[in-house]
Amino acid sequence: MTLIFFLMFVIEAATEKLCPLRASIDVLEGEYFFLCYLESMQEHFQEEAYTINWYKEIAGKQQLIKESHRIGSQMNFLEFWPAELSDSGNYSVTHSSDKNLTIQKWTLNVLERNKSSCFNKNHLTTEIKTAGTGHSLKCSDLSVNENDSITWYKDCKNYENETERELDFKVLTLQHSGIYTCKILINHQGKIYHSTNTIKLVVEEDAPEAVTLEIVGRDEEIETEIGKEEILNCTGFLGYYMREDVSLYWLINQTFPAKCTGILENDPSICEEEFNKLQLGNKFYVTRLLRIKKVTDEDMHHNFTCMLQANERTQIKVVKLKNGNIQDLPVHIFTTGMVLAVLFPCVAVAAVFVCVMFRVDLALYYRNICRRDDTAGDGKEYDAFVSYLKDCISPTEEEREFALKILPMILEENFGYKLCIFERDVTPGGAVVDDIHSFIDKSRRLIIILSQNYVSDRAIYELESGLHKALVEGKTKIILIEYMPINDYDFLPESLSLLPSKRVVKWKKDKSLPTNSRFWKNLRYLMPAKPTKINTKGHYYNLGQSSEGAQPQTEGCDFNTIV
Repeated sequence: MTLIFFLMFVIEAATEKLCPLRASIDVLEGEYFFLCYLESMQEHFQEEAYTINWYKEIAGKQQLIKESHRIGSQMNFLEFWPAELSDSGNYSVTHSSDKNLTIQKWTLNVLERNKSSCFNKNHLTTEIKTAGTGHSLKCSDLSVNENDSITWYKDCKNYENETERELDFKVLTLQHSGIYTCKILINHQGKIYHSTNTIKLVVEEDAPEAVTLEIVGRDEEIETEIGKEEILNCTGFLGYYMREDVSLYWLINQTFPAKCTGILENDPSICEEEFNKLQLGNKFYVTRLLRIKKVTDEDMHHNFTCMLQANERTQIKVVKLKNGNIQDLPVHIFTTGMVLAVLFPCVAVAAVFVCVMFRVDLALYYRNICRRDDTAGDGKEYDAFVSYLKDCISPTEEEREFALKILPMILEENFGYKLCIFERDVTPGGAVVDDIHSFIDKSRRLIIILSQNYVSDRAIYELESGLHKALVEGKTKIILIEYMPINDYDFLPESLSLLPSKRVVKWKKDKSLPTNSRFWKNLRYLMPAKPTKINTKGHYYNLGQSSEGAQPQTEGCDFNTIV
């Protein structure tokens, strides 16, 4: 009985130190190591009957571990004599009795030993201390036998023949900085095994800023809904240097969740993401996510516990789920809505800008597509009456040539319009005033070719008659072609200023000659829409040349030239 209680005491002491609730454990190959079940031995002995079974996950299935000369189980311990690289993997233990079943899980990572050094840089802890203070380095507690041999090394060299479990420094100096390794020799069944523990000691002149290891955020309740995906984030603040001995993990009602595979379809309903380390400025953090694919009613009653451990310090944060009354928009719908809300005003402004800048082109394109006809059933014979300077006081023939050759050639031959040009279409001998009035009545538009010399009686009458029909009778629309730049319009009737400025088209000589130029597009836009076949192969007319028959034959300033 005394032996039993002694074993209980020894194993209980080891359990408290060596069985921290850690999801992932690192160990060096070739060293003695054991996993231990956390539940106290007293509870084991209080139960009438119980069974402990150890398992290792192989090819996705839990397989019972069979004892061998190297791996054996004793009570709530699974021992490795020693650990090998092939031992890496997921382990679990079941404690079953007539009353309950308890499962605990671990991930064991066996690290490759550095052949050129006495330690592995990925398997050490860091301690930062201030010069002038006292400190002790503690060796591993894997051995509970006080008679086991212990040797200390500094930077892989024997350190002052120290053989105690603790290495005491009464007063630290900068020279004490280094990497300390303690090696424990363990006798088992006539063979000697060893276990090592490595600590990086950093001694600084100034005291490091005091920082308390803590989990970011407090216990919280998260509103959610059944069937919704939830991702719980656990973040720990480490301070101003990255600790090597830190561990951060999730528990679900004191049970470790499964690990996420990285393939969403293959992941379990609740899984834990990989452990991540972060540095923001001079501050260091660790973070781990818990992914819940679809929240169930059972999840609403669970405690999701985040645990942060380092240097025997433990911080805990508990997260609970509860039903929410307000359904949040899915992230992709919210994001899409925000993008559209930003883009819509920009698109609207761009559309208005395009419509304003290219309204003429859009209107002409619409006419062609819809075959729009503004001339049907209006009783008019001509699309436009052309009024221009016909007196002999004109210092140049260019204006006459524009009115008699270029304008009809483009509008009639290329775009199918029918023009009334008094000099060309009216038989001499009639009453000029009556004829002008009659032909303006028969025309849908009055085209006035303005220049500084537009002062003849006949032209002024045509203009005034057209203005009367446009402004008073509302029968005819006027199109003004500014053939030459005009600085002063005082010689024209004041009523002309009542016309919209957009009905003025400016001729720019060679630049306006091509049929697809802005001049002809603006002129066609002001002309009535007609469903005619348009020939736009691009006529060019040289003002310095005149073909045979281009210039009308005139003799003096008789009726034929004055019209």
